[in-house]
Amino acid sequence: PLLFKYGYDGPIYTTEPTRDLMGLLTLDYLDVASKEGRTPPYESEMVREAIKHTIPLEYGDVTDIAPDVKLTFHNAGHILGSAVTHFHIGDGLYNVAFSGDIHYEDTRLFNGAVNDFPRVETLVLESTYGGRNDYQTDQQDSEQKLIDVINETYERGGKVVIPAFAVGRSQEIMLVLEEAMRSGKIPSMPVHLDGMIWEATAIHTTYPEYLRDDLRDRIFHEDENPFLAEEFNHIDGGEEERQDVADGDQAIILSTSGMVTGGPIMSWLRHVGPDPDSRLVFVGYQAQGTLGRRIQNGWDEIPVNDGDGRGRSDTLKLKMDVETVDGFSGHADRQGLENFVKTMNPRPEKVLCVHGDERSVQDLSSALYHNYNMRTFAPKNLETFRFK
Repeated sequence: PLLFKYGYDGPIYTTEPTRDLMGLLTLDYLDVASKEGRTPPYESEMVREAIKHTIPLEYGDVTDIAPDVKLTFHNAGHILGSAVTHFHIGDGLYNVAFSGDIHYEDTRLFNGAVNDFPRVETLVLESTYGGRNDYQTDQQDSEQKLIDVINETYERGGKVVIPAFAVGRSQEIMLVLEEAMRSGKIPSMPVHLDGMIWEATAIHTTYPEYLRDDLRDRIFHEDENPFLAEEFNHIDGGEEERQDVADGDQAIILSTSGMVTGGPIMSWLRHVGPDPDSRLVFVGYQAQGTLGRRIQNGWDEIPVNDGDGRGRSDTLKLKMDVETVDGFSGHADRQGLENFVKTMNPRPEKVLCVHGDERSVQDLSSALYHNYNMRTFAPKNLETFRFK
């Protein structure tokens, strides 16, 4: 929306689900900002303008976007509709691929990222988990750990609060919980979805063709859509409903925002945080400087905003246990990033490592250089590269 506010008038190319999620999330941001008394940088009119200019493309479609540039999207395995973007420049003499955020292995939700291109001279690669020690737990082990945490908390009579991104992580966790309850690995109990999770999940079921093959078949053919399991409850009554859940029996609460930077999770911390029998479980990346990272690092007194737009805040003492369950990230870990590059055929001549903490970007860049004898770069902000 900001582009259109500042006069951009051209097309936006995305996949169909990305277009839908873009509208949902940018409008939700306006809603959150007004509740927190902040002035957002754009208005809803600009969101409409952006969506009007969007040209949706399917994976594998080749599209001319300029006289000498062709664009193709490929599945990135990160979230619904996410894409590795391939640019074929000139007469195909130069090809650049932007990985965007990728997950190289299959997950419950998506097939793994595509890295099979006819040619790529330069790859621009994300480095979120590019650090030398950034190895994630195997997905099966992660699921088992989450199941164990839920069972222990259930036996203590507590609630499990999971801060999660509305798009991707929430649906992944929903699939794990649905299967665990269906197969008796955890007791059946309400799973409350708060924030944009319900709406984002609806968009996932609108585009089954973008999901992993076997999940798509379940939604299409067998009339057993796991996202519609009876345990899932949409929280739409606000504070009163949250208080009822907090006062009630054991339950699981999935709530945005995933890094505890605002949104309904703040309300859940107020309601459930003082209960020593309950657990706060992190399943996604917590960036430096976020409240989520601080709680992960041991903070047990946190500032909470009243959420009434007046900006008042007080301090809350967290008595609930805090757990981190790795392995549910939408990003490839260090090994996944290396495998993405290693299995490319032909391999790119240059790799620009971007999008990660400075240390992670440097580590990945130097590892790719040493292990695969490629020219690698860790660009600084505002640094410029000429490809030819």
